[in-house]
Formats: sequence, C-alpha cells, structure tokens
Amino acid sequence: MASALRCPTCGQLSQERYRPFCSKRCADIDLHGWLSEKFRLPAAEDESVDVEGEPEAGDSPRRGD
Repeated sequence: MASALRCPTCGQLSQERYRPFCSKRCADIDLHGWLSEKFRLPAAEDESVDVEGEPEAGDSPRRGD
C-alpha cells in the first residue's frame, strides 16, 4: 500500500488523478509558478567558454560551429 502523499501546494492529501497534487487548481498554481519563473533550477556555468562566448585556447570546436 502506498503511503499518503501531501499536496506540495496546499498540504491536503493528494489525489491519484492529479498526483502529486490534490486538485487541478493546485497543479495549475504550481505550473504558474514555473511559467512566471517564480521557481527556477540553477544553471551551471560552462567553464570551456570565456566571457565573450568564444572557446578558450586548446578547446576543440564543436561540429557546425
């Protein structure tokens, strides 16, 4: 038996249909947060590209560049 999950938006028990949310409303609230950039994933800097966007000396160019 699966353990009861809580909705990450409001804390109520999640419903299978909207999992992990409890309702379409809570799922839409979460989606709006991502679309409005309230939620973001951190980006990792590419160390092989310098400030101007040119590859550093010794780096092999990518195909199509």
